[in-house]
Amino acid sequence: MISVPEIPSGTNVIGVGIDTIEVSRIRDSIENHSGHFLNKIFTPGEQEYCQDKSDPAPFYAVRFASKEAIAKAFRTGMGKEFGWLDSEIIHGDKGEPFVQLSDAAKNILENLGGTHILVSLTHLSTTASAVVIIINS
Repeated sequence: MISVPEIPSGTNVIGVGIDTIEVSRIRDSIENHSGHFLNKIFTPGEQEYCQDKSDPAPFYAVRFASKEAIAKAFRTGMGKEFGWLDSEIIHGDKGEPFVQLSDAAKNILENLGGTHILVSLTHLSTTASAVVIIINS
């Protein structure tokens, strides 16, 4: 059995996650399942932010990728421990993305020994990607 590598002493990186998705997959889900899909995956704040865009699909896709990347960094995957609505991408004054967590997700972060989540988002018309780094500062 393979075990999770130990974090070297002196480092503050606790976890890393990355995800990429095709925007067309999210666009199809929105078109085929509309409100049910959006309400299952995205917080009201995320929906409001994305719907304000001329083409919401890439903005939804990058948020989808961020949730997957967080689940990978948490080493939980998506499921009972960490669900779709347990994280939300919010924006700072300059438009920079931040991760806001539910209480359950905050507990996962604390149990890992993490204090902050760094996130980087990028999207084109066809693909969207997110990178997440959990740190202890």
